Amino acid sequence: MENKNYTSSEKQSPVAMFNTLCYLLLLLLLLHFSLSQGLTFPQDISALKAFKASIKPTSIPSWSCLASWDFAAADPCALPRRTHFTCGIICSIDSTRVTQITLDPAGYSGQLTPLLSQLTQLTILDLSDNSFFGSIPSSISSLRSLQTLILKSNSFSGSIPDSVTTLKSLESLDISHNSLSGPLPKTLNLLSGLRRLDLSYNQLTGFLPKLPYNLLELALKGNSLSGYISNSSFDGLTQLEVVELSENSFTGTLGAWFFLLPALQQADLANNSLTRVEISKPSGGNSDLVAIDLGFNHIEGNAPTDFVNYPQLSSLTLRYNRLRGAIPLEYSKKKSLRRLFLDGNFLIGRPPSEFFGGDTWVSGSLGNNCLVGCPGSSQLCSPSQKPYEVCKQAYGRKPMA
Repeated sequence: MENKNYTSSEKQSPVAMFNTLCYLLLLLLLLHFSLSQGLTFPQDISALKAFKASIKPTSIPSWSCLASWDFAAADPCALPRRTHFTCGIICSIDSTRVTQITLDPAGYSGQLTPLLSQLTQLTILDLSDNSFFGSIPSSISSLRSLQTLILKSNSFSGSIPDSVTTLKSLESLDISHNSLSGPLPKTLNLLSGLRRLDLSYNQLTGFLPKLPYNLLELALKGNSLSGYISNSSFDGLTQLEVVELSENSFTGTLGAWFFLLPALQQADLANNSLTRVEISKPSGGNSDLVAIDLGFNHIEGNAPTDFVNYPQLSSLTLRYNRLRGAIPLEYSKKKSLRRLFLDGNFLIGRPPSEFFGGDTWVSGSLGNNCLVGCPGSSQLCSPSQKPYEVCKQAYGRKPMA
């Protein structure tokens, strides 16, 4: 008689297999039940409790997200959330860890508790458009998984804690429209994963440090930053597309290297104290630069001609500087140029006639200069030119026609 070796699965009867399937199904149901009840880590619950306790009760409207955070009635991660914890937090798939806090703009007022650092699986913290105040706790550096930190439009004060620069996973940082003061962290470049940085409209001072090399967008407008805009700050930023440094106190020369940043598309440096701009032709005639605003500085010399060598440039603003000489004829021949603001300088001579043809493509202003023959019927010639005596005094003689 031939002996056969059977595996355990081959020996199972249909009844046994049915029982096994029922057992597995029961396990799945029990798992689903346990997840729906919530198993939020105690340290996450205590952090959420401390976070809510730090907010003034009078600033929590009855209809708001925080009003639904009732720790006595429900586990924060329990599903479904029909009456409690209806909004403001998101938990991990297994309902054990809080991964996101995104508050509604309900006018919450309070300080940011250091115990928030216990939420070590937090990837998004968004408290924007509220009334939080006080300093940003240095313990925020414990949020090692944090990818997005948005604290914009609050009343945070004090300096930006240096510990923020240890958040290696951070991709987006927005603390704009607050009352932060002091210098930018010297180790800002350590945020190697950072793609978007917005610290606009604070009271920040000092120089630009070396910036994170993976940045796509940089916004620091509306502060009191000063000094030169140095190539060393932007070294290695090959992906930087948008730069907003307007409304600061930057001085000196803006070097040609700036406009040659390989991915640069838009740059706003208006309302500073720059005195000179250097421009050179882009390598191989290739550049993504679309818009540049250098208005309201102290830039002297002639209007830079080399801007026309940037093939996609459609908006150029040099208004209210100290430019002299004639308007470059090349400006009027550049078909990609749609917006041109040269008003508020000391430009002389006749503006190129191409600006006033029937097929004029450019809008903007050439007004408040020392031009002659600028047609009053053209929108480009508004406002009117400077008085003759002002122009004569600026040139120390009769301006050239």
